[in-house]
Amino acid sequence: MSEEKNTLAIEDNREDNRLEDASLVNYEAMSLSELTKELKELLQTEKTQAIKKQVDAIRYEFDKKYDALVEEKKEEFIADGGELYNFSYEIPVYREFYTAFNDYREKRNQYYKEIEKTHKENLAKRREIIEELKSLLNAEEHLGTTFKQFQQLQERWRKAGAVSNADYEDLWNTYHHHVENFYDFIHLSKDLRDIDFKRNLEEKLKIIERAEALAQDDVDALIASRELQVLHRVWKEEIGPVDKEHRESIWQRFSELTKKIHDKRQYYLKNLDKIYEENAVKKQGIIERIKKLGEKEPTTHSAWKQLSKQVEDLRQSFLNVGKVPLQQADEVWKSFNIALRAFNKKKNQFYKTLKKEQQENLTKKLALLEIAKANQNSTDWETTTELMKNIQREWKEIGSVPLRNTEKIWKEFKRACDTYFSRFAETIQHSKNKESDALEQKKAFLDKLKEYQLGTDRDKEIATLQNFVNEWNAIGNTHHSNRTIDIKFHKIIDALYKKLNFDKQEIELIKYNNKLERLINDDNENSLNNEVIFVRRRIDELKSEILQLENNLAFFGNIDEKNPLVRDVIKNINNQKEALKTWENKLRELKHLQKTQLAEASEEKIEEKE
Repeated sequence: MSEEKNTLAIEDNREDNRLEDASLVNYEAMSLSELTKELKELLQTEKTQAIKKQVDAIRYEFDKKYDALVEEKKEEFIADGGELYNFSYEIPVYREFYTAFNDYREKRNQYYKEIEKTHKENLAKRREIIEELKSLLNAEEHLGTTFKQFQQLQERWRKAGAVSNADYEDLWNTYHHHVENFYDFIHLSKDLRDIDFKRNLEEKLKIIERAEALAQDDVDALIASRELQVLHRVWKEEIGPVDKEHRESIWQRFSELTKKIHDKRQYYLKNLDKIYEENAVKKQGIIERIKKLGEKEPTTHSAWKQLSKQVEDLRQSFLNVGKVPLQQADEVWKSFNIALRAFNKKKNQFYKTLKKEQQENLTKKLALLEIAKANQNSTDWETTTELMKNIQREWKEIGSVPLRNTEKIWKEFKRACDTYFSRFAETIQHSKNKESDALEQKKAFLDKLKEYQLGTDRDKEIATLQNFVNEWNAIGNTHHSNRTIDIKFHKIIDALYKKLNFDKQEIELIKYNNKLERLINDDNENSLNNEVIFVRRRIDELKSEILQLENNLAFFGNIDEKNPLVRDVIKNINNQKEALKTWENKLRELKHLQKTQLAEASEEKIEEKE
């Protein structure tokens, strides 16, 4: 009986109907979260017994991706100095996925326990039907009544439900044997038998007609294959036998259509294998591109960011390509992960080094921040302004710091610098206002001084000129662009001193003493010390120049003062000696002033102790 297969147990195999569906879904392109969501939706919308292939495919992809993630995190942990025995890693989505999976497994186990119970109940029902069928052969009722009972038993048989594969073969053979015996029993009533055969033939011809439609090229191969299983079940379970004349021929027609539909399905799956082969080639190409990107040596964060974006795009492209032949799947996935890990290892090493450099940069910038804070309220404008500019320049040159610190320390540093430069700007503006007022006062003072006429009392006039100088100095400084007004003032004063018979040396000393008075009143404690350094340097320069000039004069051999060149050298030597004398006098005045200040300071200390 070539047509007799286990269709009583067909419910056990219903899940195979989704085999092709599961193979068509590209689970590889899904993330861990998406796979978890897909599993949950399957459990909510589909029958537990119908989704085994899909659940297995989802679990396979989840485990593969999660294992790769754990391996990557393990490598990072060890690269950062961790010990393997201390490594532990789990993310919430892992627990979420396996909670859903365990729920599926429990439901599936429960389903098969119920199926086993149902199979036993159905087996008992079918054995009972067979016993009743056997009893019809001994019935004494009218043949029409007996045939009606036979039809009722057939209907009960069709609705009795599936049994286990282990019980099926013997059960089906027994049932079929007694059906044949019944038809032999009623052979005397050929009319009733023929009517039943005819009805069964009509129903099976309808099935053949539907199978012919399913075999057409425009019908989806997978849909046709699934519906064909239903047609086989109806053929064997719901429709009885036909007469011997047509029995073999109609089964042959149905078998040929079955083969055609199976061939169409195999052709589809064969083409699917070709697609999978093409996918494997595409994935190998993507792997090679990832490897080439991994060979590059970026030296900046932005370059690594750009490169990582390219690798991520390739990773997503790899996952979106689709399935590869089963025998190549593990090797392709392994190669893919090796390429990714090699790239990530190099990237992690870069950021590990960068992290160390950023920490060092942070230490440097914190030191600059402390300098900025310490000097933000300073009034030593000349020194501090240069200092603040220098630390701002250093700040820019140092480089990046850890992201979590970047904004905080920059705001603090900027606030300290802004505080200082705002105060400095206010001081400059105030100074400009003072300089402008001083210029106007000096102009008026200069106009008044131009009209001044010396008296006959020399000592009184000396005092008056000194008062003029003190008043001029008390007015304050003007902007450096207006310093010519000071030159005009000193020229007038010098001219007045000359009228009082002061020589050049005396005038210079008077002017220098006035300068020293200003230095004494200066807030800068180092003013006098700086002046001493300056005067000593000037004296050394003059001595060097005089020596050089005298050496030059010696080259002339016999010195003839009538020679213009000789006269110029001699004149220059005399001028430099005169200048040297002036600067030496200035140095004496400075030393005297310092000595006086030291004496006064000592007296103040003694008074404080007393």
